[in-house]
Amino acid sequence: MTTYEQHLDEVATLLTEIYTLSDETAIEIVMRAQDDDYFSAHDDDQSLCNQERAEHDARAVFKRYKPAKAAPGR
Repeated sequence: MTTYEQHLDEVATLLTEIYTLSDETAIEIVMRAQDDDYFSAHDDDQSLCNQERAEHDARAVFKRYKPAKAAPGR
């Protein structure tokens, strides 16, 4: 189990690895999801902050919050 902040970092990292996004784009997606309260349950229930859930969240937030044209990583 990780902290809420570590979970968000892991989701951003997975976005860069799975979708070859730049760090900036991955962070933007996570921030948009966070602003939209996607991660509210994670803040309330720390047991949701785990690797399996991070992988699920990375795919879910990419699908929902990806930019119109995803910027490739470096």
